[in-house]
Amino acid sequence: MWHPATQSWLWSDIENARLWRHHPASGVVQSCPVRDRVGAFTVARSGRFLLAFAKSLEWADVDWDAGRASYVPIADLEVDQPTTRSNDGRTDRQGNFVFGTMNETEGHAPIGHLYQYSTRHGLRRLDVGRVGIANSICFSPDGTTMYFCDSMQGCITACDYDARGAGVSNLRVLVTLAAGQGMPDGSVVDAAGSVWNAQWGGAAVRRYSPDGTLLATSLVPVDHVTCPAFGGPGLSVLCVTTARMLVPESRLAAQPETGGLFRVNAHDAKGLADAEFDDG
Repeated sequence: MWHPATQSWLWSDIENARLWRHHPASGVVQSCPVRDRVGAFTVARSGRFLLAFAKSLEWADVDWDAGRASYVPIADLEVDQPTTRSNDGRTDRQGNFVFGTMNETEGHAPIGHLYQYSTRHGLRRLDVGRVGIANSICFSPDGTTMYFCDSMQGCITACDYDARGAGVSNLRVLVTLAAGQGMPDGSVVDAAGSVWNAQWGGAAVRRYSPDGTLLATSLVPVDHVTCPAFGGPGLSVLCVTTARMLVPESRLAAQPETGGLFRVNAHDAKGLADAEFDDG
């Protein structure tokens, strides 16, 4: 994500349990080890990080210069499901944190869920059914439509979203990825309401209109593309994270920059800043 207050890119290296920050104006890159894998995160109005660790939600104060963080537990996650962990999330337009979980066992059977967390109501499950790998969580500019996916299903779903009541309804398929496009991973919505989806195994970020029409394709020079975000001057820069996880050695040799953060073609689109989490 882009953090306007510090004019920095923020991202998580899940498997190495580390947060990263890049300040493009100065070129400074910093990282901070954290106590567990972070599948999703956001920044609150107070400046604290809200981290979805593998099996818990926690507050974190990050000291980037010292490379350390302190934590305050909030809630446990799916303690009855030992094979799940958090995966993907962002704030809705009202400042609630919406995130999902994934099943880490082979085949990724659908036993995970989507949740909304707020300081007012705590943790509430969203009634979208069970998922194998939750991804693509993002919101229309007015906040009344939520997009998400179970990556294993190969399609992105849209639904009506009630932030106050943590309610979802009218689920419908926005787009189904074609053969050779990989699986849908993280997504973000731009100022025009289009959905930009990173496609795991597809070496691309693709832009879809709110009715699912393919509008643009931004190629990425590595296969496993994970999550896009708009930032920079006027939110006109589109960056995307990538992953080395599950990439064969032969592909890593051919694509040595796999796992890096890339700037890709934004096709003159402008982003919308993520809402800060409302921590009162």
